Amino acid sequence: MIVCIAEKPSVAKDIAHVLGANSQHDGYMEGNGYQVTWTFGHLCELKEPHEYYPQWKQWSLAQLPMIPPRFGIKLKNDKGIEKQFATIQRLMQAADGIINCGDAGQEGELIQRWVMQKAGAKCPVKRLWISSLTEEAIREGFQNLKDQIEYQSLYEAGLSRAIGDWTLGMNATRLYTLKYRQGQGQVLSIGRVQTPTLALIVRRQQEIENFVPRQSWLLSTLYRDVKFSAIMRDEDAEAEEASEIAEAAKQGKTIKSKGPIYKLLEYATEQEGKDTLETIKDNPFTVLSVTKKKGTETPPRLYDLTSLQVDCNRKYGFSADTTLNLIQSLYEKKFTTYPRVDTTFLPDDVYPKCPQIMNGLYVTKQAGVPLYADLVRPLGGKALKKSKKIFDNTKVTDHHAIIPTGVAPQNLTDMEWQVFDLVARAFIAAFYPDCLFEITTVIGEVEKKDGKTETTDTQSATPGKVLFRVNGRVITDEGWKVVFKKKETTQNAQSTPENEDDNATQEKDGVLPVFVKGESGPHIPSLNDKWTTPPKPYTEATLLRAMETAGRFVDDEELRDAMKENGIGRPSTRAAIIETLFRRHYIRRERKSICATPTGVELIGLIREELLKSAELTGIWEKKLRQIESRQYDARTFIDELKQMVSDIVIQVLSDNSNRRVPTEPEETKEKGKKKKG
Repeated sequence: MIVCIAEKPSVAKDIAHVLGANSQHDGYMEGNGYQVTWTFGHLCELKEPHEYYPQWKQWSLAQLPMIPPRFGIKLKNDKGIEKQFATIQRLMQAADGIINCGDAGQEGELIQRWVMQKAGAKCPVKRLWISSLTEEAIREGFQNLKDQIEYQSLYEAGLSRAIGDWTLGMNATRLYTLKYRQGQGQVLSIGRVQTPTLALIVRRQQEIENFVPRQSWLLSTLYRDVKFSAIMRDEDAEAEEASEIAEAAKQGKTIKSKGPIYKLLEYATEQEGKDTLETIKDNPFTVLSVTKKKGTETPPRLYDLTSLQVDCNRKYGFSADTTLNLIQSLYEKKFTTYPRVDTTFLPDDVYPKCPQIMNGLYVTKQAGVPLYADLVRPLGGKALKKSKKIFDNTKVTDHHAIIPTGVAPQNLTDMEWQVFDLVARAFIAAFYPDCLFEITTVIGEVEKKDGKTETTDTQSATPGKVLFRVNGRVITDEGWKVVFKKKETTQNAQSTPENEDDNATQEKDGVLPVFVKGESGPHIPSLNDKWTTPPKPYTEATLLRAMETAGRFVDDEELRDAMKENGIGRPSTRAAIIETLFRRHYIRRERKSICATPTGVELIGLIREELLKSAELTGIWEKKLRQIESRQYDARTFIDELKQMVSDIVIQVLSDNSNRRVPTEPEETKEKGKKKKG
């Protein structure tokens, strides 16, 4: 008998149906030579400290660091889990072979390996690796089973991650709680991912609190009912461009200069601006140049989990955790592919399946109304576009981007429809042509009465004159934008002034009147003040992006490149990390914003060991864990280095003779506060 073990009962049911194992038993299904059983996610976990040594049960600085000579696993203490595991164990010990049908990823591999180890399985093991739960995908997966040994490095990476999180979390949490907690409040929880994430929020909050606004004045003028903004040459940007051109030349490459680079002309004092205004107000405005440039905008990328969570938060206010649950539900209902992914690309072998997926979207209806037929129809009757920006085998590892499966959705909740709609439209748009537009840039000048060049550092680069500019952008072919176009929106064909925060060539939608080089006429100048603004507090959407792109906080270029792929945490765990910070009262919501609580701020301020709160630690770990997965780094070396790092942190903290403390609020006080609020 072959035993198949899936990660959830619903997945096991789908697999059993395909295999013909239709006889229902307590904890498994049987038939056609197969027994299909399931876990409920993690059935096993690493042992608690006291299960290695009884003395580790007592929290004591003298017992740190706690580093077991050999890590062990245990069954979770839950009656339902114990009952299901007993069934799994009985089936596996009598099996002729096992097929690991866990989620195709690092975590899924770890979950099932631990269960097989705990169950004492001795028979050969094969691996099912699929990205969707449609019958076709499952059948194809069973025709291409691999030996489990081929996924050994994936398991070692997952095991190393779990051991690393245990070693750092258990030791650092006890260390900081015992050393710095004031009173008997909450535990000061420290984690490899949660602490750098909290540090991001605290740092942003402190930037806002310490922000000192700066006032400046901007000169503009109204010519032919179009608002032009005063500009000046950006010498720093031009010097940087010249340096890039020179560096390229050394490498035998040629980069063309963009020509003069401009930025907004800002005056440090109001009087300075008024003086300039007075010198130009009665002189005519003359158009120096009118340039038109054609441009293209490619379709947006397909979704990975983080980008989907970001869009759902921005558009619908869904939390990251809510979006993960919704897209997981769509996956289990066979309407979308595997969700816990960190790539926006598809492999080449998905391309032949795309017409079938389009057909599924063509017939998709909500309340009897076809949703995508009008969008899919123009793509019919010809080969779908195959862009390298979508199909790239080198950008796909475990799984590809989230796309529809081609199974027409039914019986979805309103929230599930909203998530599915985003995924479906992104997929359709990927095969549409680029959006085409035309940018018109008009530059004019006004001569000063005195003919003098300003001597301040805000001077115009044209002697005795002030330069002005306006941009207009007109879409000439909407291309993929029609896929996202709302019926209620229409393009506003008006002139648009320069964006006040523009320092180069900000492009704005809008139609400008026809200007001719050399034309001249009266104008109405004006002066307006501008205040610099503080950075905005994180929302869940911007926090997810910050976690994903945490490389900008890392100095080492190699680490930065590594973190562009993974950042702080993994896509599948970022939502849980944010929820953990809420649960531990380190952060709170203020409308859509996320703010650190006093305890969260105090905790980050207390941690002097930068590796604990910086993106660098996660960058180092993520890079090495990926190298373990690709067999480029040794898992044992990773664990040894980690143990040494934790030991060093313990020594550093214990040597702190300051009397620093973090005041915490007892949990019962918080619960009372919640009840009063309610």
